[in-house]
Amino acid sequence: MAAELHPRSGKLIGLSNSNRTARRNQPVQEFNHGLVLSKEPLRDRDVFTVRIDKKVNSWSGSIEIGVTALDPAALDFPSSATGLKGGSWIVSGCSVLRDGRSVLEEYGRDLDQLAEGDRVGIQRSSRGELHLWVNGQDCGSAASGLPPKLWAVVDLYGKCTQVTVVSCEPPPPSTEKETIGRLSCSRPDKFPNNLDSGTGTTGGSAGEGGNTNNSPAGNGGLGLAAVTGAMTTNDALLFHEKCGTLIKLSNNNKTAERRRPLDEFNNGVVMTNRPLRHNEMFEIRIDKLVDKWSGSIEIGVTTHNPNNLDYPATMTNLRSGTIMMSGCGILTNGKGTRREYCEFSLDELQEGDLIGLMRKASGALHFYINGIDQGVAAAQTPGVVYGVVDLYGMAVKVTIVHNHNHSDRLRRNNAIMRALSPDVGRPRPALSLTPDSEGPDRLLFHANCGQKAAIISEGRTALRPHATDDFNHGVVLSSRPLRSNEVFQVRIDKMVDKWAGSIEIGVTTHNPAYLQLPSTMTNLRSGTWMMTGNGVMHNGTTILDEYGHNLDRLKAGDTVGVVRKEDGSLHFFVNGVAQGPAAWNIPPSVYAVVDLYGQAAQATIMDDMVDFLPLPEDSSEGPTAMSPGSPCSVGGASTTNDLRFHHLHGTNAVITNGGRTALRQNCRSEFNDAIVISNRCLRDGELFEIIIQKMVDRWSGSIEAGVTAIRPDELEFPNTMTDIDYDTWMLSGTAIMQDGNTMRNNYGCDLDSLTTGSRIGMMRSASGDLHYYINGVDQGVACTGLPSGKVYAVIDLYGQCVQVSITSSSGPLDNSLCTSNITEKSFPIHSPVAGVAHRLHNKHGKNVVLLGDGCQGVRVGGYAHGIVFSAKELKADELFEVMDEQWCGSLHIGLTTLAPPELPSCPLSGLSPSLTQLRTKVTWLLCGSEVRRNGVLQRQNYGCSLDRLTVGNRVGVKRCSDDTMHIFIDGEDMGPAATAVAKNVYAVLDLYGRITAVSIVSSSLIEDMESVKAPSVIYCIIELSERKSARPCALVPTVMAFLENHGKNIQLSNQNLTAARVSSYNQGLLVTAQPLPLFLNQFQIDRLNPSWTSSLSLGVIGHSPDRLNFPSTACCLKRSAWLLQRDSIFHNSLKICENYGPNLDTCPEGTVLGLLVDANSCLHLYVNGMDQGVAAQDIPSPCYPFIDLYGQCEQVNSVPAVGGENGETRCQGDMEKADMVDGIKESVCWTPPPEINLNKTCEYQALCSRFKDLLTLPDGYFDEDAKYNLCYCESCHKLRGDEAYYKRGEPPRDYALPFGWCRFALRIKPHCEVSNALKKWHIAYHGTSVGALRRTLDHSQLLPGRKITVSPVKAEGPNGYSEPEENSAPGREVPRVRLSPTMRYSGMEIFAPKVQFRDPRSHRSHQAQVGFQVCVRPGSYKVGPQTLGHSEPLDPRFSNSEIEWITKEQGGTLLYGLLIRVE
Repeated sequence: MAAELHPRSGKLIGLSNSNRTARRNQPVQEFNHGLVLSKEPLRDRDVFTVRIDKKVNSWSGSIEIGVTALDPAALDFPSSATGLKGGSWIVSGCSVLRDGRSVLEEYGRDLDQLAEGDRVGIQRSSRGELHLWVNGQDCGSAASGLPPKLWAVVDLYGKCTQVTVVSCEPPPPSTEKETIGRLSCSRPDKFPNNLDSGTGTTGGSAGEGGNTNNSPAGNGGLGLAAVTGAMTTNDALLFHEKCGTLIKLSNNNKTAERRRPLDEFNNGVVMTNRPLRHNEMFEIRIDKLVDKWSGSIEIGVTTHNPNNLDYPATMTNLRSGTIMMSGCGILTNGKGTRREYCEFSLDELQEGDLIGLMRKASGALHFYINGIDQGVAAAQTPGVVYGVVDLYGMAVKVTIVHNHNHSDRLRRNNAIMRALSPDVGRPRPALSLTPDSEGPDRLLFHANCGQKAAIISEGRTALRPHATDDFNHGVVLSSRPLRSNEVFQVRIDKMVDKWAGSIEIGVTTHNPAYLQLPSTMTNLRSGTWMMTGNGVMHNGTTILDEYGHNLDRLKAGDTVGVVRKEDGSLHFFVNGVAQGPAAWNIPPSVYAVVDLYGQAAQATIMDDMVDFLPLPEDSSEGPTAMSPGSPCSVGGASTTNDLRFHHLHGTNAVITNGGRTALRQNCRSEFNDAIVISNRCLRDGELFEIIIQKMVDRWSGSIEAGVTAIRPDELEFPNTMTDIDYDTWMLSGTAIMQDGNTMRNNYGCDLDSLTTGSRIGMMRSASGDLHYYINGVDQGVACTGLPSGKVYAVIDLYGQCVQVSITSSSGPLDNSLCTSNITEKSFPIHSPVAGVAHRLHNKHGKNVVLLGDGCQGVRVGGYAHGIVFSAKELKADELFEVMDEQWCGSLHIGLTTLAPPELPSCPLSGLSPSLTQLRTKVTWLLCGSEVRRNGVLQRQNYGCSLDRLTVGNRVGVKRCSDDTMHIFIDGEDMGPAATAVAKNVYAVLDLYGRITAVSIVSSSLIEDMESVKAPSVIYCIIELSERKSARPCALVPTVMAFLENHGKNIQLSNQNLTAARVSSYNQGLLVTAQPLPLFLNQFQIDRLNPSWTSSLSLGVIGHSPDRLNFPSTACCLKRSAWLLQRDSIFHNSLKICENYGPNLDTCPEGTVLGLLVDANSCLHLYVNGMDQGVAAQDIPSPCYPFIDLYGQCEQVNSVPAVGGENGETRCQGDMEKADMVDGIKESVCWTPPPEINLNKTCEYQALCSRFKDLLTLPDGYFDEDAKYNLCYCESCHKLRGDEAYYKRGEPPRDYALPFGWCRFALRIKPHCEVSNALKKWHIAYHGTSVGALRRTLDHSQLLPGRKITVSPVKAEGPNGYSEPEENSAPGREVPRVRLSPTMRYSGMEIFAPKVQFRDPRSHRSHQAQVGFQVCVRPGSYKVGPQTLGHSEPLDPRFSNSEIEWITKEQGGTLLYGLLIRVE
């Protein structure tokens, strides 16, 4: 046959040289779509051979070759050869795949290691066998039973970018004979993984190794062996016999393991048995990790010969000839030369991950993580270097990898998309605590089980066969007692959603052969310990109510386990993670118990313990607690993420979550004995910050925080830390205490007033000062003279404070630690357009886009061309009714004889710009209160004007059987609007001007028409939005649907426009199917679940999400990812900005969030249409928006996108009540649509409202409409997009919004000047006392305040206040009222004294201030300097010389709002 390629090929392939050479275009940007096939089917014995002409180093993986029965003339080419089905055999790496599934591992040579110039061929033998040929050598039979008609397949994948067909003919007979004796031999560079040192055979062939150098001379004389390191067994790269004192070598010196890994963390250095060749890959696989230590594996090269080296404890101690990668940095001779070499940290790798290095011929040293080149680590490396591995800290066992199977290669190709987090998804080391699972005494379930339970699978599986009928009687026990340190683990196989509660697990002293099993095991009143929910019960009584992961939240596939240690302590495991000690003094002979309760329907005993954490040596430790002597840094380059809680702590404290979370057990019966301390001393300038995760309202007092110079192992933990009388500094409430004595009161913050979610930090400065930080804000110096480098952070979980977590290490809070006992439910997902009887027709105005299967119409540009029709003609007496939900006025509605199907197919022509200009057919239309026919006025003052409708009104149109058109408002018939209406008419709406979007969410109510002929009523909701201007938009965007590839807990609906998280609190990541265009892409929060903490986050990724391996949370995206979380911005999981925009955790239901990348590649966040400014720069194009439905956020909906740079996105609305008087509308600042109720989620506003209630002021003083009550806390004002300053009055004058205060609108009594006051008067503020409130409200005006005993600032000049007032009588003091355009002045304590009060809800003490927002008549006041003697500017907008306004005129002020601030 001809040695040519078929002209049809993958989409990135270019053919040349008479179709003999294939090249993959864009080789640096794309790694696949490089498939080529032979022009003709293969003949038996013909070897279709190609030469690798060119490779690139941008990718992992390389050429793939094989055969397929698919005819290339009719083939739909997949992206890679492994996607071929229908009879295809592909050799990939060193694996053989049939129809995409692996059928043979460890076959032949590793194709990924072939170099440029190497030749590879594929052959079908006369016996129907598949053979691979590499450089003229037959690798043996790869598959058998092949069909006779096959085409050769070559995939230019990954590194391989160009090949040339060199021949297609049978091999020489001598070559075939040489291979007969070698078909069953193992590969020369492959050692069996189960081969122990000194046993077995090497199984190689010297002949094969000696003939590998068949590369052409153009390769510089380097054959395959020299280039890739493929070698004979005598020259294989192994570990040297001489190694660190704790190292044990096995597997023919391919595997190294550190002895006593729970006792020692170093002395684990191993080196290669020979120097590395140029371009030779030295790669190892991590086989085992332990979680006891910080730090992990280190790898590099050294010039030292292992025969002559005196091995150090750690390789970074070597001060010559050594280059090591440690963490994510590079150390040369023990000193850091590159702090952040790559985005991967060796400390975060998992078991099974691969680490490699290569010294290039140029002398450059490269490191590889899971096959991905991390770039140049060192430019010049000596010519003779040995590979070196340091099994340090967590790293216990590694194995040299000489090749990679197909699954390894696929994993490496996707590794860069996987989140490498120390807390998420790390496989755990094995426990060697159980007997051989195949032994005669293996753990099984006992045959005696609950009434509704059954035992199957030879005693390994227990189930409730009728789980949907009964929720209990599912108790099963182990067939024998547990041995000490023997882990009993079961996997949940099946669950049902009908019941509350779930699996329970524990131990009992009762023998199952004689036990009368109860309905639930917690009913047993003797000899039983059970974990249920997130508590532990002993003999039916709760002994721990805040313990570990909540079992009620587990899902099918999760595992739970229990173990009794030798010391008699009982421990539980959830998904292999130790939850800590649950009970002590457990008798030695106990049986394991599983209660298949509630949702749990089936469980299976797990013999394979590879997913377990090792048990901590100290029973009080958490799963990853630090040992006092554990290494905390690598080479001295420690970072803040090594801060943990020490494993020594108070008796009621429990450390979980890898040492980052501390909680007080029995929090409702114990209030103290819960002191926790940092695992190491704080460095100068280092912040130790925790966040309060849980509080109870049972006790008085709360968290206390500070530092101590006492070492944890020397501290006898007292009841409270303030009992210590030496070397301890604590903040308790507002008091700073040293050695138990109060040093000062009224420090800048009150710890007793903090709530859930508050952050507390402490830092010792270089000068020895102690600073506290509350929510990131420095509260100033608390005390001085702290010893240098000798203080530990201390947290006392006292009183109301129950649980805290360290925040300095990473991302969102671990909601799995939430201790709510509410059983998680799966909410059904309903499409918002389900059951709609009417749709909009697909013929419409040119600026309209239809969404949601025709249930939603959006005008995406301009102000006109927004006409939409009903999809079908209206029947007689059929009401088409719409509801105005967001904005009022401007709605045009009617009937038309224009049939939309008759319109041109192109929606850009054939329709008038507005409904009033529609003249091609007869149209009856209501505009405002005018009825028009074909634009001609028919009648005026019909019914209620549509322009006067408010939010919530309904509008309908009906053609009655008497040929009249009726308009309905709120269900009331306004009477006939037009007569002689044609029979065949469509409902018509106009999205004109302010009206930009309509959505129909309807249900058909069809009455029984046998007795009464009632209309078929259609209730529709029209969602309307408004634009600031009516200029056209250059772009016509479409709505952004979500990608089918998403987090495992996501369910899509509504044509992939709605996404919901249906279980748990994480695994809710989703990405849009299209890249982010140049217009605003928006999402609306549909549903929040207050059971969780935190909420959604969003951002963009700079790579295609099609192959994205979705992590559990967005903060784990570490490649080309920009994340907006809370009020911070992260790039590749590193925080780059704080205090950006509103806190996303506070966004209520209905909030609309949007993302926009402008023409300058800057990312913007929009909140309810308000641009929050540039969040990040240099965003790549294309980029894809993503959303993480985390914590509280359970459902979002993609809403219509609007113009970005060419269309205004910022909506202006009302903020102040004065802006809506007499129809005059001043654009002061934006507020969200009315249905977005910010109040319901703002705790600060609720607290201020409770204080207002304590004042017992009559309700008659306040406006009944709560929408005018505004909270100006940080979250609320950022969520609204408030500016800091605005202008008001004639002439306009600046005033500042009262940030930090809460305004309660006052009822304005009508009088002749109200309208002028609200339009033309200025805005100012007046601070007052609580005692003066009622008197001021009774007089409806400000009263002169008390005399302020300060030295006023003398004002010189004609406007000074030192001279008598012009119209005042001599010797008589005229009462004056002090005002200011900013509450930074009027809110000072001398004007607004603080009062103490106790919150009736939380019973905590707070301080409150009050003031008024007022309208001031221009000209009735004089502007002067502040009278308090301050030299520093009080407000950046107002000078101290004009910050105080003085008025003496009666009636010159109008009370507008009551202001309250609570601390």
